[in-house]
Amino acid sequence: MSEPLVAIEVVYADVGRQCLRAVAVPAGTTLRAAVGLSGIAGQFPGLDVVDCPLGIFGKAIADTRAVAEGDRIEIYRPLLADPKEVRRLRAEKAAKAKAQNL
Repeated sequence: MSEPLVAIEVVYADVGRQCLRAVAVPAGTTLRAAVGLSGIAGQFPGLDVVDCPLGIFGKAIADTRAVAEGDRIEIYRPLLADPKEVRRLRAEKAAKAKAQNL
């Protein structure tokens, strides 16, 4: 008797292109294992599918969670800059400009 399969999608978007893979994986497969089974890493040299953050439909999810029918697993790229740090630097720059105009 074979294991039941779960139909999912795995997506990744790089700066210049995106890829969506529809795959069927055995029930109980974790998100991280499903990403590995999808073969999407072969489409993007340098993509680290072992440590990259994952999510489902725009929400970050633990990679140890089992997939469910219809899940769209999203592979997230690391942030190039910390948003809080960027805002802090922008505020400092605005404060300096305001002080010079007084």
